[in-house]
Amino acid sequence: MTRRNGTAARPFSSPSGPASSPSSGASCGAGSTPTERRPTSCFFRSNSRSAPTAPIRSEVSTMKPMKLLLAGCAIPLMGFSGAPVFARMKVVTTLQDLASLADAVGGDRVETFSLVKGYQDPHFVDAKPSFILKLSRADLLIAAGLEREIGYLPPLLDQSRNAQVHPGSPGYLDASTGCEILNRPVQQVTRAMGDVHPYGNPHYWTDPENGRIIARSIAAKLTELDPAGREAYAAGLAAFEGKLTQKEQAWAAKMAPYTGTKIVTFHDSWPNLARRYDLNIVGHIEPKPGIPPSPTHTLEIINLIMTDKIPLILVEPYFDLKTPKFIAEKTGATVLSFYPSVGGVPEIKDYFALFDYNIDAFVAAMKGKS
Repeated sequence: MTRRNGTAARPFSSPSGPASSPSSGASCGAGSTPTERRPTSCFFRSNSRSAPTAPIRSEVSTMKPMKLLLAGCAIPLMGFSGAPVFARMKVVTTLQDLASLADAVGGDRVETFSLVKGYQDPHFVDAKPSFILKLSRADLLIAAGLEREIGYLPPLLDQSRNAQVHPGSPGYLDASTGCEILNRPVQQVTRAMGDVHPYGNPHYWTDPENGRIIARSIAAKLTELDPAGREAYAAGLAAFEGKLTQKEQAWAAKMAPYTGTKIVTFHDSWPNLARRYDLNIVGHIEPKPGIPPSPTHTLEIINLIMTDKIPLILVEPYFDLKTPKFIAEKTGATVLSFYPSVGGVPEIKDYFALFDYNIDAFVAAMKGKS
């Protein structure tokens, strides 16, 4: 396997924020099972240090029921921010890109959590016990599919004991369904071929049109599970698609001058993006997917770059830069960090920012070569 930079020590924040815990103010406990959503019951807890005055007998008998009645009516109708309160759909995703799309469609009706962060190598996932808890409480699991999560997700699902989100169940969504999947093997896949995915290249969301398809699938699934939110999900999807159409026009205009540009990438992560913007990937630093570069293969890439005058080497954030930098020193090519997922750097906060960041970086690097 290719040696990758460690990521476990990097702090991160869940897209949905920290888990809730009892605190001052209103505290709500949901008596739900993994497969059934039940109404939320609420109570008050006070941490006030001032001593209350003792009520007289008449206040105990007449005013206490009124206070409880008012509290019971007010809490379900209005939150402390003045916004209506309802039980959010708990959505767990395997990638931050999918969480971003779910947030865009679901808005404040969903609470998302991504198992893998954008700066982490999705091929090597540390399956944490906290993931089991998240999955056990999930209403919906959105996975990249194509067996991308085969190495860690099945045991987590088994231990979550939440049949609702298992593949084939109503609360499971394979985001690859309906997307354009490239590089589907035409022969039997063996380990001798490296880390080849048997159902095609799993980096399909790097084409924004596939992002549109995923958003539509998410909207349909959320509506199926939460019919009361139908209008909200339709509005969220419409807003996302409208913005995506505008962004696609801007991205295409920025990339148009570089049509046909030859590039080298570290890993085979970019066929969908290259097809969308007519880039020509002529080689990979890995001789085979997941296989570390050998001296012989490195020399071949150096000769290729010098012969074809290739300007850029694209490298994902979790790969070792030693070999790419060595090749760049020998050839004059520029090593460009390219981020395949939302959250790869703090600036990439959502799906739109993912393309904004990468395309602007690509354009800047190309202008620097002219």
